[in-house]
Amino acid sequence: MEPSPIKLIVGLGNPGEKYTKTRHNAGFLFLDRLLSHAGGVLKADKHCFGRSSKVTLADQEIRLLAPDTFMNLSGKAVVAACRYYKIALSSVLVAHDELDLDAGVARLKLGGGHGGNNGLRDITQKSASNEFARLRIGIGHPGVGRDVSGYVLKPASKSDQQAIDNAIAESLRVMDLVVRGEFPRAMNELHTSLVK
Repeated sequence: MEPSPIKLIVGLGNPGEKYTKTRHNAGFLFLDRLLSHAGGVLKADKHCFGRSSKVTLADQEIRLLAPDTFMNLSGKAVVAACRYYKIALSSVLVAHDELDLDAGVARLKLGGGHGGNNGLRDITQKSASNEFARLRIGIGHPGVGRDVSGYVLKPASKSDQQAIDNAIAESLRVMDLVVRGEFPRAMNELHTSLVK
């Protein structure tokens, strides 16, 4: 997949109070921090099964989206937003929790598989493509596969949450590059700032 300028940034998570502080909502947490940074507010958006906002990053108008569909049905919101706002999937960045990275690590990736993340799986299935950019926010792994669902739906420990917050802060520093489609430079800056 060739890098494209980004026009839509989607944070994945589960809506509702009981999920707010869970590891699975790392994508929502990233979106919240990005909104604070860019001065936007999410509002209900009936066109894309979620809440959206329009902000300016790197002198570009960017749409932000938090699906209200629950993680496993994220594709419904992403496909609807791409259709309604006429945005190609290759111009979408999806921020999500990543079990295969330690808390405190964030990685940018272009295309690829879903790695067991049901939100990414649903986006890939409903759009019939995996050609979108990802911001993988590490949450660590419980060590045993059968423990994963309980692990992602619980809050992180205080030290892990601090590490996740740091990784999100570092990710925000490269968003202007990401939005402009300067992925090699953004990856280099992000990946060397968060060496684990």
